[in-house]
Amino acid sequence: MKIVGISACPAGLAHTPMAAKALQKAGVKLGYDVKIEQQGSLGQVNKISQAEADAADFVLLATDQKVIGLERFEGKPQLRVNISTCIKAPEAVLKKCVQAVEQRY
Repeated sequence: MKIVGISACPAGLAHTPMAAKALQKAGVKLGYDVKIEQQGSLGQVNKISQAEADAADFVLLATDQKVIGLERFEGKPQLRVNISTCIKAPEAVLKKCVQAVEQRY
């Protein structure tokens, strides 16, 4: 399962990288390929390319705010989750993503 996503919080200094790291670490543990782009005060960090977006099975938006570049993910199944949930329970969030994709097909 290949999952890409964006983490973003209002300041983009603490929760944004914490969520990205937690999700990527959970992905390794669960055997998923996870790449999370961070959008915050430093701009776009670990930016997801169009090719990576095209290859993804699912898009996870770990944010409660507007993010840029969503057109890259057009046509892909997406799930928006509160960023603090991604920090507290990243494995559960990823499992929910996979379950949503599997139910779709």
